[in-house]
Amino acid sequence: MKHKSSRMKVGCYLAGVAMFMMFFQVEANSDQSAASSPIWIQDPYTSDSVLTYVGEHDTSLWNAKRITDYEESLKVKAIPPLGIFTIEKLNLRVPIYNGTSEYYLNRGLGRIKGMAKMDEIGNLGISGHRDGFFRVLKDIEVGDDIEIQTTEGVETYAVTSITIIPKNDMSVLAPTTDKTLTIVTCYPFYFVGHAPDRYIVKATAKSSLEE
Repeated sequence: MKHKSSRMKVGCYLAGVAMFMMFFQVEANSDQSAASSPIWIQDPYTSDSVLTYVGEHDTSLWNAKRITDYEESLKVKAIPPLGIFTIEKLNLRVPIYNGTSEYYLNRGLGRIKGMAKMDEIGNLGISGHRDGFFRVLKDIEVGDDIEIQTTEGVETYAVTSITIIPKNDMSVLAPTTDKTLTIVTCYPFYFVGHAPDRYIVKATAKSSLEE
């Protein structure tokens, strides 16, 4: 009888631990769901798709009209983005669309057509609005990590340079032999009207730096 009582106590203890762990797992999953939204990304050439997520966007630095334009863009159904652009340090996780139309740049970031495709060797160009998603780039620094997620996986880039150039200087869009990333936005960040310059962040894939 004594052994049976001991086994019952152990059983109750284990059941209690299991319920305790389940409670915190549910809480953790609820917190993650509240802070992120599921999104499908798709390779337009193979139609391969991957389910991932984007974070809740911090619009505290955004222009008021840009916030309105972003909210309006969400009311229109869009084709799946090519991938996800992440700078963990700046709390930025945004979808990348294939092109730089105003609609795409209100909704996320855009791949600059004519430059490298998402998983190609070469110069991948990504554009975004300075008064929206890319305003946080004012705080980026050389050496920071940038992640690009596609249906093929995640590629990590290291920022190698930050420059300001005239808006008609297209040299930064030239092809490269390494896997590089060129991020383009207008500058100055808080300029009223059409900004005269472009803020350019260059980064190189860490896989290329290790070769």
